[in-house]
Amino acid sequence: MSQTPAVLFVCLGNICRSPLAEAAFRAAAERAQMTVEVDSAGLGRWHLGYPPDPRAQAVARRNGIDISERRARQIREEDFHRFDYVIGLDSENLAGLRRLCPANARASVSLLLDHVQGRAGQSVTDPYYEDDAAFDDAWRDACEGAEGLIAKLKKDMK
Repeated sequence: MSQTPAVLFVCLGNICRSPLAEAAFRAAAERAQMTVEVDSAGLGRWHLGYPPDPRAQAVARRNGIDISERRARQIREEDFHRFDYVIGLDSENLAGLRRLCPANARASVSLLLDHVQGRAGQSVTDPYYEDDAAFDDAWRDACEGAEGLIAKLKKDMK
């Protein structure tokens, strides 16, 4: 891993959980005074070019972060060579990432909550078909995962 860790967060459409995880991770890295490269992507193509879901934008805004300029993109094979970590937000994402990951990939593939003690194997709440409160739950999960991942990166960089 380089001195500037590169992390990509991936969910299905890149309009809910992965942009929230990206935002939470950026904020956690800033608090930790850590320089990182971070992005998000989706496994599917159906939201390409769209901004994050308005409910995701609202929860990020309530937490002092503007994600309105983000645009959904689909993961590409080169992402596995560009990023140190490709992080899925649920087990379906993880399975898809493992299928796509080339044998010679640079990236380590895992779930976000694998980096939180006692939450390995758990999914970040999927709020898309739920009410607004589920976006708050997804934000909390993303923040918890981001803090755990920052702690891991700091330990790995020593």
